[in-house]
Amino acid sequence: MGSWTERSLVGTEIADPEELSAHGRSLRDEVPPAAHDHEAAGPRRPGVLEFVEASNSGRLPELVPLRTGRMISSPFAFFRGAAGLMAADLAGAPVSGLSAQLCGDAHAANFGLYGTPEGQIVMDINDFDETVPGPWEWDLKRLSASLVLAGREGGVSESGCREAAEDAVKSYRRTIRELAELPFLRSWNALPDASVLSKVKAHDLIDEFEEAAEKARKNTSAKVSAKWTRRIDDHTTGLRRHRFVEDPPILRHVEDDTADAVIAGLVSYVDTLRESRRNLIARYRVSDVAFRVVGTGSVGLRSYVVLLHGNADEDLVLQVKEARPSALAEHLDLAPVPHEGERIVHGARLVQAESDILLGWTRIDGRDFIVRQFRNLKGDIDPTELRRDHLDDYGRLAGALLARAHTRSLHPRLLAGYFEGDEALDEAIGRFAIRYADQAEADHAELAAAAKNGAVPAETED
Repeated sequence: MGSWTERSLVGTEIADPEELSAHGRSLRDEVPPAAHDHEAAGPRRPGVLEFVEASNSGRLPELVPLRTGRMISSPFAFFRGAAGLMAADLAGAPVSGLSAQLCGDAHAANFGLYGTPEGQIVMDINDFDETVPGPWEWDLKRLSASLVLAGREGGVSESGCREAAEDAVKSYRRTIRELAELPFLRSWNALPDASVLSKVKAHDLIDEFEEAAEKARKNTSAKVSAKWTRRIDDHTTGLRRHRFVEDPPILRHVEDDTADAVIAGLVSYVDTLRESRRNLIARYRVSDVAFRVVGTGSVGLRSYVVLLHGNADEDLVLQVKEARPSALAEHLDLAPVPHEGERIVHGARLVQAESDILLGWTRIDGRDFIVRQFRNLKGDIDPTELRRDHLDDYGRLAGALLARAHTRSLHPRLLAGYFEGDEALDEAIGRFAIRYADQAEADHAELAAAAKNGAVPAETED
C-alpha cells in the first residue's frame, strides 16, 4: 500500500495550520510590532501641490476646481482624496511581508451598508477603486489615521481619537485570531450584519446602525428615479419616457454620441456577469443616460448614470464609472493590468462578503469602466458625526470588517501567528495614526492656502 500525502485541490502546496502560525511568529523577529511606529512622511513623498496636479491628469478639466474645492473642505476630506499620497509615504516603511488583497483606500468613510441579493442589510468595505495586492499594514494604517481625522472633525478629544485608532487595530488583531480558529466555510461565509456589533462590543452603535439600515432599505432605484427623473413626451417615437432632470454641474445630460457609446459599452458589460445574471439584465431596456459627479477622489472622472425600465413600472439605475490605475500600484511596483475595471471588480468580489450581483466592467471610447447598481439598498454611518464612545465603537467595527476582508486572500493563521501574545501593535499604529493625521492637516492647509491665493483653482459648493 502506497504512502498518502495531503494535497491541494488547486495544485499548490498545503502547509500544516501550525506551520502557518509558526511562520507568522517568525516574522515578528524580522519586523517587530514596534517597527510600525514610524515617521509619517516617507522619502518618496512628492510635494502636496505636485501630487494634486499629477492626480488631476486625465480628469475632465472643467471639474478639477470642484475636486479641489471638495478636498479643501476639511483635513478628512483632503485625506479621502489623497490615497496616492499616503501610499508614497508608506512605500519603504516596515512591513511583515504578508500580503492581502487591499481595499487600497480603507478610510473610515469607505465602510458602508448595502443589501445582499436576498435583501439582508450588511456592512462592509464599499470602495475598491484602489484595490491591489499589497501589505495588510497599509489598509490598517489608513483606517487608523482616518479615525483620528474624522474624530477631530467631529470634536472628539485627542485621547478619544487615539483610543479609536488603537481599538481599530486591537479589533483587527482579535478578529484575525478568532477567524484563524474557525472552520474555513464558517469564516468565509460569515456575513457582517447587525450581529457583528455585539461580537466586537460596539453596542453604542446599535442606534446608528439601525437608522442607517432603515435608510438603506428605502434607498432604491425607484427612489432615485422618482427624485431625479420626470416623464416627457418623446416627439421622435410619440411615446412618454423618463428622462433625468439636470442639476448642473452634478447631473447633466450627455450628447447623443456619448449616450450611444455608453449603451454600446453596456452591451459588452453583460458578458462580464455570471450567466444567470446576463439573462436578468437582458430583460431591461435603456431609457436615458446622464453624466453625474461622484465622491471626492473620483471628481473629474467620467461617470454616468443609466436609467433602465423593467417589469411594469420597475426602474433600475446603473452607474458606469471610469476606472483608472490604482494610486498604490506604482508604489508597490506592480505591473500594469489589462483592464482597470476588471481589477476593481475582481478585488470587490474577492474581498466583500456579498458583492453587487450586477457588478461588472466594460470599455468605452478606449477607457476602462466599472458598472454597478447605483445607490440600491445603500447607506452609511458618518464617522465625523460620532461622539467619543461611538467613534471608538466604530473603530472596533471597522477593524473587524477589515480583518474579515483580508482573510479572504491572506490565511488568518499567518497573521494570527504574527500577532500572537503581543498588544504592542495597537499602540504603535495608534501613535503613527496621530502623527499621520497631523501630516494630513498640514497637507490640507498647504492646499487650502494655494487655493486661497489663486495658485490652484478651486470651486466650493453652496
